[in-house]
Amino acid sequence: MRSKVYEYAVLDITDSVSGKVYGKKLIKEGDQFSIEFVHSVNNSLVQEFFRVEGKEIHSEKVRFHSFGAGMLSDLEEGLIMNQENDAMVISGFNQSFTELNYIVGTVSDHILVINKERISLRDLCGRNAHVSLYISKGAVK
Repeated sequence: MRSKVYEYAVLDITDSVSGKVYGKKLIKEGDQFSIEFVHSVNNSLVQEFFRVEGKEIHSEKVRFHSFGAGMLSDLEEGLIMNQENDAMVISGFNQSFTELNYIVGTVSDHILVINKERISLRDLCGRNAHVSLYISKGAVK
């Protein structure tokens, strides 16, 4: 009897300078993940939400708690700002990426939230690491 093959996506976490692989996380097509960090200038929590579609990462929304330097203040056409409890949320992005690049904070951490798991990029990759996130495809039995 042949076993069934399931398609899946993998979120690859690599060093954008050396190519070292820090980790791989399974994620389903259409699922959302986020990156959380404390903004280095206004010192408030920022959450960036993304959705997986094929090998692309689509920007869905940004959630933040205070305006200030480095934060969006003028909305581009198509963007919508709403208040959710104590935060502002900007949505309506029409952007997709083949990879996301971050420099892991030296003062504050960057947290990857995927499949309800919270992963410290500082613990995984180290302070000041240049990290790339991208989607690869595969199959699992």
